[in-house]
Amino acid sequence: MKKIYLAGGCFWGVEKYISLLPGVEKTTVGYANGSTENPSYEDVCKRGTGHAETVEIVYDEKILPLTRLLDFYAEIIDPTSLNKQGGDVGTQYRTGIYYTDAAEASIIRGWLTLLGESFSEPVAIECEPLRQFFPAEEYHRDYLNKNPGGYCHIPKAKFDKVRALKASKPNGTEDLREKLTPLQYEVTMNGATEPPFENEYFDNFKEGIYVDIISGTPLFVSSDKFESGCGWPAFAKPVNSALLKNLPDNSFGRRRTEVRAEKSGAHLGHVFSDGPRELGGLRYCINSAALRFIPRENMEREGYPLTILEKDK
Repeated sequence: MKKIYLAGGCFWGVEKYISLLPGVEKTTVGYANGSTENPSYEDVCKRGTGHAETVEIVYDEKILPLTRLLDFYAEIIDPTSLNKQGGDVGTQYRTGIYYTDAAEASIIRGWLTLLGESFSEPVAIECEPLRQFFPAEEYHRDYLNKNPGGYCHIPKAKFDKVRALKASKPNGTEDLREKLTPLQYEVTMNGATEPPFENEYFDNFKEGIYVDIISGTPLFVSSDKFESGCGWPAFAKPVNSALLKNLPDNSFGRRRTEVRAEKSGAHLGHVFSDGPRELGGLRYCINSAALRFIPRENMEREGYPLTILEKDK
């Protein structure tokens, strides 16, 4: 089990929402990163202690990778709002990600960089090591379970969405859990995003092809791969546009175009219009976990003709 601490406005709704996610084992509301010991709710609200209303989350990273958890977190906050979420205003309602494992810092900062690409205003989410966390008073814990009609700044539709996700079991996913690694499964089946610069193929420029990790369909070739600086594999175009499905993605308040594999339905990544003009102007930003690289010297042995590399795409 792993732990992470998230602040996102009133902790009543944040705790309830996060507790519904598959892979979350336990949640606790409390006060984090302030200037005093063991503050009361009144201290935090009226005496300027500097604490943030925060939820301690214990989760299974094999089921819910950190970046996927953060994707869900971004669904229920305004990332550019400083010290305000919904109708709640004050430093105790600021947004923040507080970690206890220093190795997670680069993952979180990479995720924040990616999130910020879709906003014209700066992202206001703190990224800091956890200095302190004090559990809140008993009446705050599981508040919305005790008070189903209680105040919550998070829209009901957000809760309905995660409830539906937890209840759904797409056909074939149990078999895929055995075939894929936990990260591959979360990326392809649940739309997770792997960490930038810490994935298998972002700096691979050997000659060969990249195939769908599930179906084995050739999707991209090495000659169309370029260094974009984003930390993920970037391609100017696919082997054949008919092999991909582009879908609108308005999650997290952003307008993007999601890319899925037509045959397997696997989530691959997103396509953007900021690629090199000399290569057509597109940037297919793809998760390494959704792909398998086959070097040129192994292609024929694995049943892929070398003509794929020379084909006019």
